[in-house]
Amino acid sequence: MLAEYQLTLPPKTLDTAAPEARALLENAKAQVGFIPNMYARMAHSPGLLATYVDGYTRFREQSGFTPVEQEVVFLTISRENGCEYCMGAHSVIADAMSKVPTAVTDALRAGAPIPDAQLAALNQFVRVMVVERGLPGRAEVDRFLSAGYSERHILEIVLAIAVKTLSNYANHLFHTPLDEVFAARAWKD
Repeated sequence: MLAEYQLTLPPKTLDTAAPEARALLENAKAQVGFIPNMYARMAHSPGLLATYVDGYTRFREQSGFTPVEQEVVFLTISRENGCEYCMGAHSVIADAMSKVPTAVTDALRAGAPIPDAQLAALNQFVRVMVVERGLPGRAEVDRFLSAGYSERHILEIVLAIAVKTLSNYANHLFHTPLDEVFAARAWKD
């Protein structure tokens, strides 16, 4: 899903980014070997990029979700928001880094049933949180908690929704092109 209006701001580089954004771009390049197209665009707002990176890192390191569960959360949010860039990028991360079973990633991408009961419960609850704007019903919360998750996990999902909303919306506005390293898992809404 892309916004009707496309921002015309050119991607930032290490030479053109403000100091705060430059440091974040340098760190990304050191970690993954390149500056993701999304980061180069978000760098126009150092606060946006810094908030995204900080929240993303905290979710990855402190959420209490496994790497597989983290990808279920991120892919569910990105699919609900129709973010082509994040669906492609997180599908590759799910496959290569987080070791999500391909059947799970493919189901998330297609909006199909997930062949794992606990991951299916996570996907359903995250979807409810996004669609209902953080207003789940008691029955949805009870199902989520019965699947082995905790109330703290609900708060961590709120963090993930905030982080993915930043990236999803920025990508909608920029029409961010998918980086070549993610091209094998391109996705269209």
